[in-house]
Amino acid sequence: MSTESASLKNHNTFALPASAAHLIMADRIELMLKVWQQTQKRKEPLLVLGEGSNVLFLEDFAGTVMINQFKGIDVREEPDAWHLHVGAGENWHDLVCYTLQAGIPGLENLALIPGLAGSAPIQNIGAYGIELKSVCEYVDLLDFSTGAIDRIPAAECGFGYRESIFKHQFQTGYIIVGLGLRLSKQWRPMLDYGDLTKLDPATVTSGQIFDAVCAMRRSKLPDPRETGNAGSFFKNPLVSAEKSAELIAQYPGMPHYPQADGQVKLAAGWLIDQCELKGYRIGGAAVHRQQALVLVNVDNATSQDVVALARHVRNTVSSRFDVGLEPEVRFIGATGELNAVEVLS
Repeated sequence: MSTESASLKNHNTFALPASAAHLIMADRIELMLKVWQQTQKRKEPLLVLGEGSNVLFLEDFAGTVMINQFKGIDVREEPDAWHLHVGAGENWHDLVCYTLQAGIPGLENLALIPGLAGSAPIQNIGAYGIELKSVCEYVDLLDFSTGAIDRIPAAECGFGYRESIFKHQFQTGYIIVGLGLRLSKQWRPMLDYGDLTKLDPATVTSGQIFDAVCAMRRSKLPDPRETGNAGSFFKNPLVSAEKSAELIAQYPGMPHYPQADGQVKLAAGWLIDQCELKGYRIGGAAVHRQQALVLVNVDNATSQDVVALARHVRNTVSSRFDVGLEPEVRFIGATGELNAVEVLS
């Protein structure tokens, strides 16, 4: 289905008033390839979207926006694990619910993360101690120029903190159409974060973890159906051990998480909160009062409002802590994705 000069307000969870020259819902590989060929012929940009839960449209998009609706879930059971193949157009949270209802644990910590399954590898989504890379087996990538679907093993996906090769060399000219997950039958609960630490690892069930994660997320994060937002706006910054030690000396209560590579992850929300920015507003955009990491559209915000607010937050944190915040949200200009840090600098 194609719509000419279509509003994107219902296709970005910030609910910003952007539009695209063309909007197409694609649920078949053949249609995806046809759309690519048409955009090439017209020499116009193509943007593939899922639910628009991690994008900030800076202006109207001058080309075609294609909504990935390629669906399907297949489960293969082996003696040691369940292997799932998931269509990129499946809603991520619905997938988590599906697995738990089928008696398959392992995704419960990733409950209520917005967006589609196909977006999960791009960001290497993670929450409450689990990242996609710990359960991902492969990603199926459609090469628009050849029509071939390449299966990329997880080890070759360049997964890092909110990072993957799909943000770089496979950002244009390709689309994720599916992913493989391996959920081990040797299930181990991950209870290192938030209210999960109160649960008993000896008796806890995946369902109890799921309920606790949903409760925590709902208490902190606004529902985009009620208040426009894109979830966590900034990544948690990684700093050197020396910089971390310097900050901890000044702020003994500062949350910090040592990483395997020797760096230390800081809590961006805590840094913003220390700058007393909760509720701070520019135009129709504001810092959420419950969770400082979330920027919200409180009153018909424009993209300029959100950018100005994000810039103010970033500059304020930098001035106080000498730590640079990097947006997790993708910034989309008229012809494609822009470098978010450069936009805010």
